[in-house]
Amino acid sequence: MQALKSEEMSRLQLVEREEIDEEEDLFEAIDKLTAHGINAGDVKKLQDAGIYTCNGLMMHTKKNLTGIKGLSEAKVDKICEAAEKLVNYGYITGSDALLKRKAVVKITTGSQALDELLGGGIETMQITEAFGEFRCGKTQLAHTLCVSTQLPTSMKGGNGKVAYIDTEGTFRPDRIVPIAERFGMDPGAVLDNIIYARAYTYEHQYNLLLGLAAKMAEEPFRLLIVDSVIALFRVDFTGRGELADRQQKLAQMLSRLTKIAEEFNVAVYMTNQVIADPGGGVFISDPKKPAGGHVLAHAATVRLMFRKGKGEQRVCKVFDAPNLPESEAIFQITGGGIADAKD
Repeated sequence: MQALKSEEMSRLQLVEREEIDEEEDLFEAIDKLTAHGINAGDVKKLQDAGIYTCNGLMMHTKKNLTGIKGLSEAKVDKICEAAEKLVNYGYITGSDALLKRKAVVKITTGSQALDELLGGGIETMQITEAFGEFRCGKTQLAHTLCVSTQLPTSMKGGNGKVAYIDTEGTFRPDRIVPIAERFGMDPGAVLDNIIYARAYTYEHQYNLLLGLAAKMAEEPFRLLIVDSVIALFRVDFTGRGELADRQQKLAQMLSRLTKIAEEFNVAVYMTNQVIADPGGGVFISDPKKPAGGHVLAHAATVRLMFRKGKGEQRVCKVFDAPNLPESEAIFQITGGGIADAKD
């Protein structure tokens, strides 16, 4: 992409206010409950537990809510009744559902071929998973999305901030600089709009997600990256004896990611590792499958399989998606991030 004109560049540094104001309707802040007779102290208890919106509150079971210190069953019933007055969680018509889908933002990957494969880019309100061997472009796409998410929506961006949870120590802020320059953006401003955390245990990873709700309720985030989602679970749980426990904890974290995506209208992009599939048989040339089993398979809305191509070329195949055909796209890793492959 060519460098943008100077007036466009200055426009990129400002998050357009009117767009954010329109989005206020997407979620109701939890402190609005005080107007419906809920004690401010109880609202504070909900916020301390990582619940910042009425929409987020309705995504929790009453059993979960009574587990919060200081909230009795009677209080939880009263809180849920008040929240239901603010948020409609019943049936809606198909037409209303279609209208709701208009809030979905598609963020460019930097490659036109890859965007076309994905129906326009990485979507908000869903989890997109990329799996494949090392050096196949998963983290490179994460770095490119860190920048393209901050582009205005008129330029196929998300016009918002980025949260990056790194479990393998692969985030490189210096890599963001040439990608920002390629899109004609100020690298310093781009880096300031990325919040980054390094996770060392699966519990730390989950707690980072809980803390994110406070930030997303206050500022316009449009992307959450988890690179990689499974790494710490493979380290912290070992052997078949711990597999059931691991999958249960993994399911809880993936459920949290799904709620974040829908509650705050953000795109969740997570990378995943592959494992050897001994049952793949001799007729399969590359018997590998994504880690995480069925729990992870059901959580991801779109699953992308990455593999190496010639030189710096990489191939992305739609492995599973509710609305995309199973086809492939070839892209390239460049100094300025993910781009279209040269013939």
